[in-house]
Amino acid sequence: MTHHPHSRFINRRHLLNQWCLGFGGMAFNAMHAGLSAGEAPVKQPLSPHDGHFKARAKRIIFLFMHGGPSHVDLFDPKPALTKYDGKEPPFERTRVKFGKRGNLLKSPWSFRPTGKSGIPMSSLWQHLPAVADDLCMLHGLCDTNVAHGGACMKLFTGSESLIRPSMGSWVSYGLGSENQNLPSFITICPTSLHGGVDNFGSAFLPNIHQGVPLGTPGYPNTPAKDARFEFLKNEKRSRSQQRILLDQLKHINKQHQKQAGRNPQLEARIQSFEMAFRMQTEAPEVMNLADETDATLNLYGYDDPTTKNFAHQLLLARRFSERGVRFVQVSHAGSLPFNNEQWDQHSHIKKGHEMNVAQIDKPITGFIQDLKQRGLLEDTLVLWGGEFGRTPTAQVGKPETIGRDHHPDGFTMWMAGAGVKGGYRYGKTDEFGYYAVENRMTIHDLHATMLHMMGIDHEKLTYHYAGRDFRLTDVAGVVARDILA
Repeated sequence: MTHHPHSRFINRRHLLNQWCLGFGGMAFNAMHAGLSAGEAPVKQPLSPHDGHFKARAKRIIFLFMHGGPSHVDLFDPKPALTKYDGKEPPFERTRVKFGKRGNLLKSPWSFRPTGKSGIPMSSLWQHLPAVADDLCMLHGLCDTNVAHGGACMKLFTGSESLIRPSMGSWVSYGLGSENQNLPSFITICPTSLHGGVDNFGSAFLPNIHQGVPLGTPGYPNTPAKDARFEFLKNEKRSRSQQRILLDQLKHINKQHQKQAGRNPQLEARIQSFEMAFRMQTEAPEVMNLADETDATLNLYGYDDPTTKNFAHQLLLARRFSERGVRFVQVSHAGSLPFNNEQWDQHSHIKKGHEMNVAQIDKPITGFIQDLKQRGLLEDTLVLWGGEFGRTPTAQVGKPETIGRDHHPDGFTMWMAGAGVKGGYRYGKTDEFGYYAVENRMTIHDLHATMLHMMGIDHEKLTYHYAGRDFRLTDVAGVVARDILA
């Protein structure tokens, strides 16, 4: 899985100026280009690859909660916060902050054990307890960046300051795709904030591995019902005409290759045209929910205006995943009416989290139940979480608008499916929920564990660029083997 790309490049602009097809916006993640009669088969970058060892998961679905959900209000109960509510914290606080931090703040919600395993959840969750025994709580997440931009970049790419390939692109590069007609990496309703397209980009990996957005990146997110792949349809040319044009483009490409040698960037562009052509036949059917039963739609909460948008996203995620898409990313950015964005409740922590949980609680529960009853949960890794948590202390403000600041020093994410221990709690924060103190898991550790579950040794998944071998986990990362069943 180590690759040393050729360093010579031809003038792509010259080529495209000679043969403009109107496909410029179709930079879709691709499978192999179709072969004309008589051509020798060529190994394609998105053909399915074996991992380094037997995989537990065939695919990943990442449910990204943009903004930083509060672990101490959702999954990590801290009785000490209730006991010492309003008191000065007895621990040293990190220096970087985004608002004036006050004293300890108890959670507005009570906690109770859920499922046979007793996984604690706050009273905000009304539906998720039904699948508590399928969840593996990761309570020891921690990392260094306290800003949204740096923390998102670290979560998605493994680097908080440099443009690097996203984790979905690394998975695509390492394992290829299981479907000839769909991208290997799709991001549903992505936001444009805090990294934007770089959060699903391929950077120096061949751009055939970049994530394909379903819905134009923006803030607020594209409503799920309106999300479309850009330029999927060609209203001016029939499919037979498009096929002729693509074949002619391939011929011109070969002539350039004879003169200048292999060019990975040009090859990836041609492959993206081919993928766009093939997607016209399969993508519309996947995005059409007409064949979903009323029982399934209602299971996800599609019948409720509060939950319908996220339910639509998760239904699409399931449909793409069961058709072979290797990595699907689903973003939830919330929808708040009082000057707050995403899960980023510097103020109005109570109103904000109540609204956000209400939008995702039933859809996520129904999603996991649906995957399970279809047999998909056995080899699908579901990951839930944001770029960091929130402080156990208050951000100073009026009592009725109180909130919490950013907090990367100890927070919670969870996994489900693909052989992780269900009903299991891994890692621990201190008695106030400030620092991760047991089984600490950095973002590099998280990535190493995810890749391991996909059958990939994170130290061997490398790409040679700018004189060195790069990997998603940089020079760190330890697999959390204790969470594996």
